[in-house]
Amino acid sequence: MACKTKMHPFPLLFLIALLFSFISLQVSARSYQTLVAPIIKDPKTSLYTITLNSREKYVIDINAPLSWRLCQKNPPSPVFCSAPQCTQVRSFLSSMCPEANNIWMKYGHCQCIVTAVNSVAKSCVPERLTYSNFMLSWTNGKNPTGDANLNKIYYSCAPNTLFKSLPQGVSGLAALSRAPLGFSSQFTPAFVGMTKKFALCLPSATGNIAPGVTFFGNGPYYFGYYMPTQFDVSKVLSYTPLLKKSNSVEHYIGLKGISINGKASKFLPSAFAFDSRGNGGVKLSTIVPYTTLRSDIYNTLLKDFYKATKNVPKVKNVSPFGLCVKASSLGWTRIGLVAPTIELGLGNGVIWRIYGTNSMKEVGGDVACLAFVDGGKTAKEAVVIGAYQMENHFLEFDLAASRLGISDSLYTYRASCASFNLTSAV
Repeated sequence: MACKTKMHPFPLLFLIALLFSFISLQVSARSYQTLVAPIIKDPKTSLYTITLNSREKYVIDINAPLSWRLCQKNPPSPVFCSAPQCTQVRSFLSSMCPEANNIWMKYGHCQCIVTAVNSVAKSCVPERLTYSNFMLSWTNGKNPTGDANLNKIYYSCAPNTLFKSLPQGVSGLAALSRAPLGFSSQFTPAFVGMTKKFALCLPSATGNIAPGVTFFGNGPYYFGYYMPTQFDVSKVLSYTPLLKKSNSVEHYIGLKGISINGKASKFLPSAFAFDSRGNGGVKLSTIVPYTTLRSDIYNTLLKDFYKATKNVPKVKNVSPFGLCVKASSLGWTRIGLVAPTIELGLGNGVIWRIYGTNSMKEVGGDVACLAFVDGGKTAKEAVVIGAYQMENHFLEFDLAASRLGISDSLYTYRASCASFNLTSAV
């Protein structure tokens, strides 16, 4: 006779509840393919942070090879040297740092040593690779809809010494480069139907009052929640290719020329191109505060902008800017000071328009300065498009398709990066 075993009701109920929670998680995960998190601009450093795990802030660096955070004496989950993640991350190193050696031995095992980079202070520290869980929010494109727990997200540990020049109280740095273990890739897992894509909308206001927003995944992205109607920013994006530079995970785009009020400035044909050593090109950066141009390009832009503002009273320059004017003589509109429009002619005919709100920096005392900086004669890049020029523009980094989506200033749509509804749905 077969022996019958009576199952206790508690384990059975527990298994049912576990199965139900698993199913609920999967349905929730597949209902939307986009994650959302707020962006805060620090008032002291003007750096931008993304909020993860409800309250932890991480400085955004779209070109860093690996994210990092402060660890205790021992990392929560060490990664062995033989792990594929160790090989992946050690394949992409910052040019400012020496390669770290895998020499950390613990209980007879080789633990993966990587290089954590602080691009602001231009410092780097060899540390251990580890992983843990991170929490963001799902979104339907209009507001957050619930928590999303992402398991086994890899990053580097970091000591207190690596936090120099970063905003007070940050937990670490969020790498959003093309690197395999950048948060930009790890926060878009394919198994829940997400596309390897992220978007940034950097705020112009500082502090928590008017935060910007970042998305990971497919969109849509609805802005203008305080207006009678919302609009999906993904419908107004123009796309230009993201260029890949050899042995680099940084974000580059093509640039053919620059115009001021529709008049093209004169540059050498190869002014913006990569040279035979890989220098040159046009990079985007959330760490560099203002767009920086190699001296030959900067001097031409400065001369042409001076001509375009010949009737505007000039005032004493304020460092680091090379041209300052009397702000009240320009006048204001909802897209900023009434300054000549600067147009960046990108590689495939797309125009990135920079109006007064992103071209002029008000420095107080009725003074406004052209917010572009001379990078020197031997600058590594021809142009580095800085964070000030990105503010209140929507930038979608489609890593899967190697393209960048760019909006006009959201002010032209009577919106801003602070007009996404970050209030959770009830």
